[in-house]
Amino acid sequence: MNGLAREYVYLTTVLRTLWALRKVKPDARRTIVDIVEGHARRTPHAPAVFYLDQVMDYAALDARANRYANWAIAQGIKSGDCVGLLMENRPDFICAWLGLFKAGAAAALVNTNQRGAALVHSLEAVGVKHLIAGAELAQCFEDARALFTSPPRMWVQSGEDAELDLALANAGDAPPPKSARAAIVGKSRAFYIYTSGTTGLPKAANFSHMRMLFMMTGFVGALRPTSRDRIYDPLPLYHATGGVCAVGMAFMVGGALVIKRKFSLGEFWADIHKYDATIFAYIGELCRWLLNAPPGVHEQDHKLRAITGNGLRAEIWESFQTRFNIPRVVEFYGATEGNVSMLNYDGTVGAVGRVPEYMEWVLPTRVVRFDVESEMPVRGADGLCIECGPTEPGEAVGGISQRAGRNFEGYTKPGETEKKILRDVFKRGDAWFRTGDLMRRDALGYFYFVDRIGDTFRWKGENVATSEVSEALLAVPGVREANVYGVKVPGHDGRAGMAALVVDAGFDMQGLAARLVLPHFARPLFLRLAPETDVTATFKQKKVELVREGFDPASIADPVYWLNPAGGHYERLDGVRYAALITDQVKI
Repeated sequence: MNGLAREYVYLTTVLRTLWALRKVKPDARRTIVDIVEGHARRTPHAPAVFYLDQVMDYAALDARANRYANWAIAQGIKSGDCVGLLMENRPDFICAWLGLFKAGAAAALVNTNQRGAALVHSLEAVGVKHLIAGAELAQCFEDARALFTSPPRMWVQSGEDAELDLALANAGDAPPPKSARAAIVGKSRAFYIYTSGTTGLPKAANFSHMRMLFMMTGFVGALRPTSRDRIYDPLPLYHATGGVCAVGMAFMVGGALVIKRKFSLGEFWADIHKYDATIFAYIGELCRWLLNAPPGVHEQDHKLRAITGNGLRAEIWESFQTRFNIPRVVEFYGATEGNVSMLNYDGTVGAVGRVPEYMEWVLPTRVVRFDVESEMPVRGADGLCIECGPTEPGEAVGGISQRAGRNFEGYTKPGETEKKILRDVFKRGDAWFRTGDLMRRDALGYFYFVDRIGDTFRWKGENVATSEVSEALLAVPGVREANVYGVKVPGHDGRAGMAALVVDAGFDMQGLAARLVLPHFARPLFLRLAPETDVTATFKQKKVELVREGFDPASIADPVYWLNPAGGHYERLDGVRYAALITDQVKI
């Protein structure tokens, strides 16, 4: 794309988005509730949600939300209260939080994979007194009941004769009094959305109505959906990408949302064809799974005009787009709780977004030098951070201000919030949000994801980015998935590279080392061949357990290999060789 075209696409999209956001302010009273109610009045019979063989129009969506609102008010739930929502994807998930908003309340969107202490912590941390649970997850709550200090009241939704279903039937679908949400403005809390980190208990991130509209409007500005669009959403509704971004592309313009209970590799393209989807939301691993799958009947027989999501890696971007006949890819970057967000409007391969220098005053996102060992930004002699040069990797940070969209809403615990704030960055007294992500920014302002902080490790005096090692491994024939991490080796500083690989029949272990295009220090010293990659519900690879297990073949069920420097190829690691490695009898 030439320079003139690049700037035209960027400026027209940004200006269109900023114009749409002009009325989204901390004290503004308009929320997503008003938008949905408007569609229900103007186009009551337009489809709002497709689910299995059901179609819910906007009138039905609004009426169902009214029932939840009337139920909440009858229970004494009021402005400022929070109700837990533990439910797999289905229309009632959205109807429930819409109804709670109408009652002036907020919703805690609980990860459906949480169990035991993690589930208890998530609910108690935000003061939940009532929990709406899908029948499929009610037993998870019961199993953890004894762990609560004071368990919330659970209301089971099953679509049959559960207590909540009966209460909703009696609640009526008349609009609740608007006085119930009279105190709600843009800065009021809409959701608690939980971080899906791989260590420790989940953190509840504050998510306001203003932030919701900012996020939804950003995607409307970028993809320009209309009431004719159908957005296919196979991602969890408790997560921001599936539950806010995808939902917003439909509801902001009166389009239709297609909900999938859970992502299904075998049904994906059949669903895209069946529902005439025009846009779908993705996570990077989802794209890789689709690309690794055998050819499907409908993978090019569709009406898709664009897809949007995050994590689509550069090495599969073009092959994915070509194989599945995707006209446009809009990759984005943004953290649920953070103030850094950007979109790749023009489809530059591998970029997660763009902020040219002339837009830094509006979108203050920068990259600062970072020390991998201390996991902190590097400061100069003046005590301030040092901005990275073009293509130099560092931590991405976002300027915090009281301007709408630039504030940092943080977590329920002030201490956790403070950990994410970097102070005295470019001048004394300023404050910036730490993304926790290493990125590169080129001379044109395109940002490229490098790695999560903590995933990058140091070996042989050099920094190793797990994402770059993963890309090199995935370029080798027969490697279907690669999860890269660092492990401690006794007697050696830093961490040695290790990778859990999922391979097919075309994989050649003997020839792997020769095919790896990596510097010597970045080559994985150890490999384990796993039957599948363990991922979170949002398709992020899990590493903590792999790091804990290390490379001891006696404690790992999978075959383990090591890179023998003498032969220059990977060999099976047995107990004798392992003992020699950890006692430094073999040089690595």
